[in-house]
Amino acid sequence: MTQEKRLWLARDRALFLGELPPARLHAHAAPVLLIGLSGPLTLHFPDGRRETCHSALVDADVTHGLDSGGEYMASLYLEPDAPETRLLKAGWLHDRPVVFDPLPSPRRHRVLERKLQSFDLSQLLPKSALGQQTALDKRIACSLDYLRDVGDLPFDRANLAGQVHLSESRFNHLFRAEVGISFRRYRSWSRLRSVLYHVARDQSLTDAALNAGLHDSAHLSRSFQNMIGLAPSRVLHGLQEFHVLR
Repeated sequence: MTQEKRLWLARDRALFLGELPPARLHAHAAPVLLIGLSGPLTLHFPDGRRETCHSALVDADVTHGLDSGGEYMASLYLEPDAPETRLLKAGWLHDRPVVFDPLPSPRRHRVLERKLQSFDLSQLLPKSALGQQTALDKRIACSLDYLRDVGDLPFDRANLAGQVHLSESRFNHLFRAEVGISFRRYRSWSRLRSVLYHVARDQSLTDAALNAGLHDSAHLSRSFQNMIGLAPSRVLHGLQEFHVLR
């Protein structure tokens, strides 16, 4: 029986519930918690290794493919600067790019779905998953706030670095050290999130891509496949619920 396909999009996290076709090799710009709600998942890696599990916590910039075998699944994404991301970086993700089966095999997935929709990792993962809170560098935090404020408006990276009194090269270095990915990949990821916000306003994928600062729908498709492993239409087709949370 086909399950409803649903999507929640919040300021620094997102949740997808539904069925997906196999995703080719890709690398997110954000950590993701993958859960097979009705059966196991299989992850595969560039070296040919394959791992079958009921859940997996995958760090940002880890190249992998995903085959859910047609099972009903959940994908919980945390933005690179979300507080929980920093806790995970100080905990389980400090020295492991992927954690297999961080959750017990779900037996009552409706209960688990409700916990996922609360976005509270403390309800989902054991205490050992989360390390000690560390503060984000104030200059990088300021630049991230600015990026969210300007949204889809064009911007100059040199000016952004200048606003926080850093050279462009120092800004790039510090951004990767603090956020865990390059500034360029963060901006590409942000544009994909922006596309989803525009789609939520009933825009076509082409219009959403243009309004998010992408060149055209082909540019959107390439970006989506590089970071999600699927064309956007494969993810969004048949979406029955789309909730934008503020």
